[in-house]
Amino acid sequence: MLALASSLTAASLRPDQLRCEFRYSPLGVDAAQPRLSWILAPSDPEARDLHQTAARILVASTSKILARDEGDLWDSGKFRGDSTTLIPYAGTPLATDQTVFWKVRVWDDRKRASAWSAPATWTMGVLSPSDWQARWIGAQPSLADETSTATTLLRREFPVRPGLVRALIHVTGVGHYDLSVNGAKVGDQLLSPGWTDYRKTILYDTFDITGLLRAGAPNALGIVLGNGMYHVPRIEGRYTKFVGSQGPRRAMARLRLDYADGTGELVPTDARWEVAPGPVTFSHVYGGEDYDARLEPVGWDLPAFTAPASTPAWSPAAELSGPGGELRGLSHAAPPLRAIEELRPVATREIRPDVAVYDLGQNAALMPRLSVCGPAGTVVRITPAELLHPDGTVDRESVGRPPAHWQYTLAGAATPETWFPRFFYHGARYLQVESFPAAPGETLPRVESLTGVVVHPSSAPVGDFATSSDLFNRIRTLVRWAQRSNLVSVITDCPHREKLSWLEQYHLNGPSLRYEHDLAALFGKTFQDMADAQTFEGLVPDIAPEYTVFKNGFRDSPEWGSALVLAAWQHYVFTGDTAPFVLHYDAMCRYVGYLGTRTLDHLLSHGLGDWYDIGPDKPGRAQLTPPRLTATAIYYEDLIALSRIAVLLGKSEDAARYAAVAAEVKTAFNRDLFQPDTGVYATGSQTANAMPLVLGLVEPARAPAVLDAIVADIRARGDAISAGDVGYRYLLRALADGDRSDVVFAMNNQSEKPGYGYQLERGATSLAEAWNAEARSSQNHFMLGQITEWFYHDLAGIQPDASAPGFRRFVIKPAIVGDLTWVRASYESPQGRITSAWRRTADRLELDLVIPPNTSATVHVPAAEPRHVKESGKTASRAKGVRLLGHDSDRAVFNVGSGAYRFTAPLSGINP
Repeated sequence: MLALASSLTAASLRPDQLRCEFRYSPLGVDAAQPRLSWILAPSDPEARDLHQTAARILVASTSKILARDEGDLWDSGKFRGDSTTLIPYAGTPLATDQTVFWKVRVWDDRKRASAWSAPATWTMGVLSPSDWQARWIGAQPSLADETSTATTLLRREFPVRPGLVRALIHVTGVGHYDLSVNGAKVGDQLLSPGWTDYRKTILYDTFDITGLLRAGAPNALGIVLGNGMYHVPRIEGRYTKFVGSQGPRRAMARLRLDYADGTGELVPTDARWEVAPGPVTFSHVYGGEDYDARLEPVGWDLPAFTAPASTPAWSPAAELSGPGGELRGLSHAAPPLRAIEELRPVATREIRPDVAVYDLGQNAALMPRLSVCGPAGTVVRITPAELLHPDGTVDRESVGRPPAHWQYTLAGAATPETWFPRFFYHGARYLQVESFPAAPGETLPRVESLTGVVVHPSSAPVGDFATSSDLFNRIRTLVRWAQRSNLVSVITDCPHREKLSWLEQYHLNGPSLRYEHDLAALFGKTFQDMADAQTFEGLVPDIAPEYTVFKNGFRDSPEWGSALVLAAWQHYVFTGDTAPFVLHYDAMCRYVGYLGTRTLDHLLSHGLGDWYDIGPDKPGRAQLTPPRLTATAIYYEDLIALSRIAVLLGKSEDAARYAAVAAEVKTAFNRDLFQPDTGVYATGSQTANAMPLVLGLVEPARAPAVLDAIVADIRARGDAISAGDVGYRYLLRALADGDRSDVVFAMNNQSEKPGYGYQLERGATSLAEAWNAEARSSQNHFMLGQITEWFYHDLAGIQPDASAPGFRRFVIKPAIVGDLTWVRASYESPQGRITSAWRRTADRLELDLVIPPNTSATVHVPAAEPRHVKESGKTASRAKGVRLLGHDSDRAVFNVGSGAYRFTAPLSGINP
């Protein structure tokens, strides 16, 4: 009876937010054993120290079977444990196109079962190449394709019988594609598929298009193909970063029609499709996009289409060989790019009757939305830029010359014509609009409206941060705009002149990015990019995908290629995901082995070093710190990380070997680079001292003096930064980890010297490439944005614990510095929302925390003695869910379980 009563009592937890492969109800899952996750929500928001002790997962082939609490595909049974993330499916093998339904229930620490969660679904992708039963198709190959910048239209009509219950399509097109059904665009994604090395990997998308088809009637599929990174020719008068092509544009698709009578049909890409040139006459990832509305074959993607005589003729599509890469679905893809928000002009300046400049008020990665009236053949040209010349025209020095632009040629409709590009985005604040008549002296077109549509992946925002400092709030926004502008299907350096995936940002800015955005899926995709780019010798080049091969340090710089190891370790710490280790361990070993072949006496001396540090010359290669120091320090960090990864994978011999090499590197590093007469490393620059201090290369007895040297250098410069792209994160970590966040505050709480405030003072709206925001450098570049990590990790104090990855256990250790009176932050961890907010008065500190269920936190509260700390008015050590661990350097240290807490402590007698 007691057992029965216990089982009928409501559990303190309920499962929520069910996800498969980091996504909600995804389509196109191509992992044989998809990984399942959920969040635990408390039934009582006042409850504390809640834990899952067991769970049961049901996976069913139909929603009706699942509703009966049955799992015909997988019933995990009640399994003990507190795992809620990345649990592999272990049921009946799944098939291509299969949709499954699942739910979960959990038991709390009092053995009470929750109700079943709301049901969720996932749909499988194409699990075997033979399942495609489709061919690559495109236009007939010709010599013109080598330099063609036009687009390609593909269409196919097909019948749909009555009784249709599902229509599922898998589709891709290289470089980019847009899919339509009966004249309606499918999905809201942009620039699909994501960028890859198409010789190694080609991504495809999956859509359920049942609602767009007409049963018992003819239907039509349409595909538009653009060039993207797949085909980048050189065109006179238009900007390009590099030249390269992986072949003619082509598409592949497989539509499956399922009927109520149990039968099915396939509509694949093959020679039954038709092809014609598109009205986008110029499609170039760097040079822009030109659209001629007069060439639009109206109704081309509708049934019963007949081509107008004024548009290009249609012909049978050619069946082509593929680009060579393996087709991969959602499990290997980044979240799709979407239109996120719209920027309306804050000012418009007419330069002359045919030229006007629109100020959108914000520098962002965008595509324009245009509404225009005018005669047929008139033209509107939109040129983007970040800066202006003194005369008010756009200045493209920071984004690349010759120009890039969007261009629209009017059809001459009676009502305003609207246009939104398909295949070209660009970073800009200013849009210069030039109007051209159809013939000299004739009427100009009239722009009715022009806005900038911000585009970036649909990765969910996961962080929120604010403080009493208006400057720090503006700095966070400055960096966040640059982050958003450079998240596409890779992480780019800038959204205009390069759009390349420079890898040092992946680990040096990894925590800063992860505190703001859910990047688990995007990082998973980019690790494959790095592995695909690896050379036979083991080199991971500075950019991946490697669309162009640079020379010297711009191809082989250890601080860049090491992202394969270091970003993967950060990924594990933040998410608990070991898949990158399993998939790419061999590639990591090959890369670290390659670095070993480049050493002399265990030291590396090649690469770019502390890129864009502040020295006597213009920003560029390292000026203050020898590349030997940064390269070798990163090599050491690789070895330590790889040893830890080997331990996790059960490769004990590898772990010991890498640890032994790391010890030899440490000895060589100190022998060559430590200066015993001055007590500093190499030149004594901020970077030279910070990197060895953070990475554990400094002998413990010397560490206080090295930290003092860092502080002395900063003070001698008037609290100014000199570290660059590579060194700045280590500078922040050296200071914060050494309890000198007061120095970080002083460095960044000013606008007089090059830095964040300096840029804001000069009108920047996104972080610039150079600390001084010089005009020749990009004005939308997040590489120096590591301050975001300090905001969350140190000011708010939300810190991961690598021994319990994925924030199963974490640290709350806020830094109370400067004249800040309050800080508040939240972070949507894999376990749920973590909140840390503190406020201080003249004599008291209040610290409000929310710890999600199934987790615990080590909380550091500034206090002269633990007995001075209260929690919700009681002595903290006696409060429910709180356990005193000790006292460390003016902080009382507690362990707390899940729940909401308010700690208070007097500020007298301590130095926070």
